[in-house]
Amino acid sequence: MESHPSRELPWPMQARRAHRKSQATGQLASGSESRAAYWTRQLSRTKGKMKEGFQTIQPWAWTLKKIGGQFGAGTESYFSLLRFLLFLNLVASVIEICMKLIPTWLEGAPPGPPGPNISSPCGSYIPHTHGLVAFPTQLFNLLSGEGYLEWSPLFYGFYPPRSNLAITYLCSVFAISIIYLLCILRRSVSGLKETLLAESDILTSYSHRVFSAWNFGLCGDVHVRLRQRIILYELQVDLEEAVVRRRAAEQTLSQRAKVWSMRALLNVLVLALLGAAFYGIYWATEYTLTLQETPLVRQTPLFKLLVDYLPSIFISLFNFVLPPVFKFIASLEGYTQSRQIVLILLRTVFLRLASLVFLLVSLWSQITCGGNMEAEGCKACGYNYKEIPCWETRLGQEMYKLVLFDLLMGLLVTLLVQFPRKILCGLCPGALGRLSGTLEFQVPDEVLGLIYAQTVVWVGSFFCPLLPLINTAKFLILFCLKKITLFSIYSPASRTFRASTANFFFPLVLLVGLAISAVPVLYSIFLIPPSKLCGPFRGKLSIWAQIPEAIESLPQTAQNFLYFLGTQAFTVPLLILSSILMMYTVALANCYGRLISELKRQIETEVQNKVFLAQRAVALSSRNGTS
Repeated sequence: MESHPSRELPWPMQARRAHRKSQATGQLASGSESRAAYWTRQLSRTKGKMKEGFQTIQPWAWTLKKIGGQFGAGTESYFSLLRFLLFLNLVASVIEICMKLIPTWLEGAPPGPPGPNISSPCGSYIPHTHGLVAFPTQLFNLLSGEGYLEWSPLFYGFYPPRSNLAITYLCSVFAISIIYLLCILRRSVSGLKETLLAESDILTSYSHRVFSAWNFGLCGDVHVRLRQRIILYELQVDLEEAVVRRRAAEQTLSQRAKVWSMRALLNVLVLALLGAAFYGIYWATEYTLTLQETPLVRQTPLFKLLVDYLPSIFISLFNFVLPPVFKFIASLEGYTQSRQIVLILLRTVFLRLASLVFLLVSLWSQITCGGNMEAEGCKACGYNYKEIPCWETRLGQEMYKLVLFDLLMGLLVTLLVQFPRKILCGLCPGALGRLSGTLEFQVPDEVLGLIYAQTVVWVGSFFCPLLPLINTAKFLILFCLKKITLFSIYSPASRTFRASTANFFFPLVLLVGLAISAVPVLYSIFLIPPSKLCGPFRGKLSIWAQIPEAIESLPQTAQNFLYFLGTQAFTVPLLILSSILMMYTVALANCYGRLISELKRQIETEVQNKVFLAQRAVALSSRNGTS
């Protein structure tokens, strides 16, 4: 037995490690193992230990394990996504400070705001009120991003027109976007592997969870109990989905027709609700400018704040009311729990992201005079300079208000709805307590709230450079608040879903949000003329025009190289090479797929052989017993 590999020995883990170490020492002394093989093995072990150490020092690692053991892997995936987004925003904040904020002061203090006497063919721009301002007005300015905040490093208009600053300002946007894209792709690919493995036929039996899911390296009663709960939740999900599939397979043709008719009617209802929500958001955005010009609103700071937040209020109202309706509709459609989660996520993400798109379309209509650059208000400068003299700051203010209002709504719902409801449920054990119900952590709603907030930040970070820093603080507050409420208010979910679905689908929705946010930013960079009275790109035909001007100031060799990258002589061979690599990857994947199918057939054959041999052994033993 001493000559067997360590993993095949029926020994405790500590004895296996000692045996493996003694084997390695003996092989090295006898010269049976080469130096290269030895160091290769040591390097792989070092990498494994470094990976384990990195996972150990990750923030809130123990908290996530505890959440997964008590509330299931779905709830754990929400907090894991929140930690991931917190890390992305922290990285983006550091880049924003290094590439935008610091270069602003390297060439001297930035100039002050335009004076009231400064004018141009594009009108005048007075960013904030001069003189003494009452405290309520200061508070309202803090919430709306106007007044003293309008001409501050928080918004685009503050940054002076300097060539070096303009280049770093623009390059930081693309650098942050590439980092976002790579990190999300890496997370989604790792989640895709888990999803494909979970949904394949390999892990459909329950034997792998009973016999292979246990971690024999666990130490301590707490870790053991957490692992037991995680396996329990996984088995619960499998059993629930198996029951739904069996019921669906037993349905007759008439029953299936009835189910599909019900699903069609429910989808029509969903589309009607979404249409009403989008029309309300568009109306609120269009009507805001009209209300802002009324004397009552201009003279009353509170009314002005409410009117400024009117689009945000409508968006938050629909995002608060419609997701529970979507959840109730999904429960009537007869899908499995994992499929219901996906449907709820799809409908809710469409509501949240499409509402943001409608808000941006409405703002675009105000900035560009409805897309008609020949209109009287846009003909002189290419944008509506009379109503919006610094349109980039206006966009940044709208995104700033959405982020701030989302945080305030979360705090108010937690303090004024969830905590009183939990207290009422505990103090009233009778009918009133049952009416208040038991609170369960709704993973789809919470995840979509994170993705919506992150998409708002992606849209607004170009126009409000410090928005990632604000969102970092917001997510930190949200993580602490959700953790406290999870353990003090919520109960474990009565119905759970697969963690593999969350680990793949959540980053996929994040990618959709990133793609949607890239459209308005790129449109603003390439097509809309920058404001003539604010920002680092004032006086340019477009924001992108700064890059060709910067290239022309480089040496001739660098210019030729950069221009070569944009010619067909570079792009065509690159496209051909990429196509060849893609075809090779697809062919390799097909070969691996055929190999996996062959191995599966071999496993099935081995299982049948073992079953046949077991039956023969039972038959022979029973025959010998009777004889």
